[in-house]
This record gives sequence, C-alpha cells and structure tokens, in this order.
Amino acid sequence: MDAKNKALKWLEADNIDEHAKREINALLDNPADLEESFQIDLEFGTGGLRGIMGIGTNRMNRYTIGMATQGFSNYLKKQFSGEIKVAIAYDSRNNSRLFAETTANVFSANGIKALLFEELRPTPQLSFAIRHLGCQGGVVLTASHNPKEYNGYKAYWSDGGQLVPPHDKNVIAEVQKIKSIDEINFNENAGLIEHLGKSIDEAYLKMISEITLSPQDVKANSDLKIVYSSIHGTGITMVPQALRKIGFQNVHIVEEQETPNGNFPTVIYPNPEEREAMSMALNKAEKIDADLVMATDPDADRVGIAVKNTKGEFQLLNGNQTGAMLVYYLLEKWSQNGLKGNEYIGKTIVTTELIRDIAKSFDTACYDTLTGFKWIAALIREKEGKEVFIGGGEESYGYMVGEQVRDKDAVASSVIIAEMAAWAKSQNITVFELLIKIYEKYGFYYEELKSITKKGLKGAGEIKEMMENFRNQPPSHLANSRVSEIIDYQEGFKIDSEGKKEALSFPKSNVLQYLTEDGTKVSIRPSGTEPKIKFYFSVMSEMENGDYFFTENKLKEKVHNLLNDLKL
Repeated sequence: MDAKNKALKWLEADNIDEHAKREINALLDNPADLEESFQIDLEFGTGGLRGIMGIGTNRMNRYTIGMATQGFSNYLKKQFSGEIKVAIAYDSRNNSRLFAETTANVFSANGIKALLFEELRPTPQLSFAIRHLGCQGGVVLTASHNPKEYNGYKAYWSDGGQLVPPHDKNVIAEVQKIKSIDEINFNENAGLIEHLGKSIDEAYLKMISEITLSPQDVKANSDLKIVYSSIHGTGITMVPQALRKIGFQNVHIVEEQETPNGNFPTVIYPNPEEREAMSMALNKAEKIDADLVMATDPDADRVGIAVKNTKGEFQLLNGNQTGAMLVYYLLEKWSQNGLKGNEYIGKTIVTTELIRDIAKSFDTACYDTLTGFKWIAALIREKEGKEVFIGGGEESYGYMVGEQVRDKDAVASSVIIAEMAAWAKSQNITVFELLIKIYEKYGFYYEELKSITKKGLKGAGEIKEMMENFRNQPPSHLANSRVSEIIDYQEGFKIDSEGKKEALSFPKSNVLQYLTEDGTKVSIRPSGTEPKIKFYFSVMSEMENGDYFFTENKLKEKVHNLLNDLKL
C-alpha cells in the first residue's frame, strides 16, 4: 500500500508530465514492479544517487534528480553568500544529458549559476573544473562502470572532492526535507546557465602535461605502441589527446568501442576490470604487438591495463598491481629530484599493503583512508599547505597523481602509466618485468576480490544478515593461520586475539577486517554503489626462485582456502 500511495501522490502532482503519468499507471497494474519502483526511496547517500533508470521514488529519473538538486541548492545557499557557481558534467549513459540539463535547470531556478559542459566529459575533468573555475560545488551524471540500466548523480564540494562530513549528511538532510516533487523548482533561468567548452579542455590537458616526470624517456620512446579503448565512454574525448600532447605518437584506438553509446553494445559490463570488456583491446594488441593496453570506464575515472608477460602473452594487471607500480614510479622520480620529507602517499584500507611497503622504503608517509576516493580527497584537504600529496589510489582501478584533481583520474593516470612504460623501456625492461622487480624487492602480494550480487529489497536484507553473521561469529583461524586482529569500522574499534580493544580514528563505515598472524588480510563490506557484498583477500610471500607464476599459483591456492574457511 505504501508503494501505491506514493505512486498516486506522484500522479496528483502539478510537476508530473504526461509521459511519467503513463509509466506510473502501467506500474499500478503490475504490483511487483510497483513495489520495486515506489516501495522505498532511492537514497541520497554520502556520494549522491545511483540506481536503475525508470519512474518511481526508487529509480533514477528527472524527479529524483530534481529533488536531489533542490536539496543541494538549499544547502549551498545556506553555506555561501553572494554568487554561487556549480559545474555540471555528464557521461555517455542513456539520459545523462537529460539529467544534466535537469540539474542545471533546477540550480538556475534557485539563483545558482550552472556551468554545464556542452559535451560529455570525464568525471575527473568535472573535479578539475570546480577548482579551476572557483565553484562552490559540482555534479556529475554517471553510474561509473555499472550496467547500462543504471545512472547516477555524484555531488561535489568546493575543493573538487565528493561530499564528506559534515556536508554529506547536511545535504542528505536537506534532500530528505523535500516531501513532494511539487517542491522542486524546475523553472530554469537561462541567464544563469553557461556552457563550458574548449577552454576548460585546454586547461585540463595543460595541467596533466605539467605533472609528467620523464619527458626525456617519452621522447626516446615516442613510438611506444599503445592500444586504448574508451569502452563507449567519455575517455575518448581526453585520453588520446593527453597521450599525444606529451609526445606519444603511436596510439591505436579500438574503433569498435570509440563512439560513446549508453547501451555499451560491444560489452556485457563497461568495466575495465572485466576481461570481456578488454577483449577487443587485447585482440588489437596481439595484432600490432603492443607495448601497453589501456581501457577506461564510461566516466573515465578508472583505468585497466594489460601488458605482455614473460611468456609473451598479454596479461591483465589488477588494480593493486597497477597502483603499486604507479606509486613506485612516482617515488623513484620524486626521489631523484629530492624528496623533502613532507610528501605522502594515500590509499584505502582495502588496497594492497605493498604500497605502504614501497612508501616506507622511500621514507615517505603512507596514509590509509576509508574506501572511496572522496576520503583521499578529504585527506588532501586536511593536509593542504602542510604536506604534499604525491599520488595514490585504490584497488578498484582508480588512481590520482598530484593535487589538482580531487577524484580518481583515469586520464592523468593513463598518461603517467604510459610514461612509466616508456621509463621502463629506457631501462630495457618491460612493464611486467618492472612488476617482478618490485615483487622481488618487497615480497609478492597477491590480491583477489569476490563479489556476491544480491538484487532488490530481498537482496539488501540478505547482505545485512551476512554482515551481522561475520561480525557476531568471527573465525579464529583462516588458511591455518590464527586471526590476530579484527577491525570493525562500523563499531569503531579493533580487537586483538587476547581481547584487547582499541578505538579507531576513522569515521564509521560498514567494513569488517580480519588480519592473521602470517600477514593475510580479509576485508568485507557491502558495496555503496551496487547490490553486492564484497570480499577482499590479500596474501603475500617471498618470490620463490624468481618465478612469478609459481608464486602466484601458490598464493591463489591460499585464497581458495580462505574462501572455503569463510564458506563462500
């Protein structure tokens, strides 16, 4: 009845259009779909909105977008006096342009200047634009690497980072105050909507060219064979330009995936973490004998890479491997120029500890944050003017170099990864051989992610129950090693095997970690953007006889044992 009453309330609203009325009436004849669409409200979480597109309070549509923007507008007006400006970008997903225009209309109707990108652009460029143009906030319309049915709305603050406390909770409170779609002001003020064009592209590309570290190696290896795919997303607008701007002249585009398309016709999931999504790029790399393969997700904040291994086969590297190499390269180059001692690396709690080991070897601080790049952005803001952020990242293929952008940036990362490959080539080693060199020096860290999908209202309940069971019934041993510490970020403490408790300094988050005596780390958390519960496994050992594949297989077996112990 709640779902039906909400649907009827929308039908009675003055703001509702005829097309939406027809969709709602169709749902009223289908109780199951009505419940999924209207039973609950699509939650404006700490990162904004993300959900399946369609009509209803639990769907992404111009009304839920409008309510989010109205609430964000109300909060911005409470926080800032004088002219308020927001930047708005959008990706290649179906309805992203419509949702971006809706967002601009509502902001302008509320007296806020809306700087709307005239064409689709990467998410990191939105973060850059907020800082570059002195905006008080920003919004990007994207569902990142989710399936094609999804779209999303990510809200940003004046530092170019996504909302963090206290602003996230305060904006949520403002959105929740809006009880009717008739409270949304859709009457745009055209005089307050400005379109962003080539000048912001040029400024962004200039910034990226200025963070490069090995111009001589790029010049010496300008013919490095690079295959790039945008997987039908926004990366095509910036990544090839950025690579060519710093001197790479042999960039091969995967033409079948070059055109932005919200249906992502050549892939099942537009996610560079998936081999299937990278298959066309890998095929092209085989044909031309490429040095490096890169692909970005639809909003170009994540990048996946593949390189030729010692068997002569193209191998996909995971986010931890790429992130560790990137940090190693950055610190090598910074150390050559002279580290001053106030620099640091940032990573998330579920990201490989190899990054910490690398930073330690360069006498450079490494700070952990909660999962999500908004926390790395918050770290940079906290230390701004006191310490210098070199770079960092998270296991989910997101990296950031320098402080100009405050979200993961696949455009800048692609440039620095390509530069790293050129640097390695100047030393007569491949990227894969560089990875082996790092493992030989610091130990072979192997990470694996297992995600379990639980869709709908029932699935959300099952995920909640699983988290409760892991909290209340923790294992004493994992893979024949005693659990030495349990860290519960939701409850705000860590406890060792002797029962000694210690409070955490992190904000609360629904993450649970088991650490064992042999260095294994298991992290468990519900996804904040998808109907999944995620299990992150990290194990390590010394490289055995310099044999990458033997050591990897041994560690894979250990992860298999961990899965069995957790009954997954």
